[in-house]
Amino acid sequence: MFVIFLVLWIVFNGCFTWEIFWFGVAIAACMYAFICKFMDFSFQKDMIWTKRSLLLLRYLVILIVEIIRANIAAMKLLFSEKNAVEPILIRFRTSLQTKAARVLLANSITLTPGTITVSLEGDELVVHCLDKTLAEGLADGIFAKELERLEKVK
Repeated sequence: MFVIFLVLWIVFNGCFTWEIFWFGVAIAACMYAFICKFMDFSFQKDMIWTKRSLLLLRYLVILIVEIIRANIAAMKLLFSEKNAVEPILIRFRTSLQTKAARVLLANSITLTPGTITVSLEGDELVVHCLDKTLAEGLADGIFAKELERLEKVK
């Protein structure tokens, strides 16, 4: 949070000088002390949010890689010589504890080509897959593992 305050100070000033920087350090330190004292914030919470942000960035990179892989798999499926596409509707339960993590999992599945999350009720997801080969590893795939890791940060 201190770094965010400092960066905002520099951005709002519109230019960078060492005088603005050191004055910004003092202002950011005062603001950080204020939120720690009066707004139930602490250095430990700041570290937790930093770890979560890094894990979310990692998750975003994994999501982009999986979207590219799913695009390639869907194109191979659609342009293949065989015309036997076997769509499938699967149900599975996830072990994710928070609603936000379950929604992020459902949205990540929908973002990957060839799969659409039809419903999310509690911890049960219903996913439509373009082909049964695209359904492999949905329940315990990389998205679920990364989100479980994100939930464990405390």
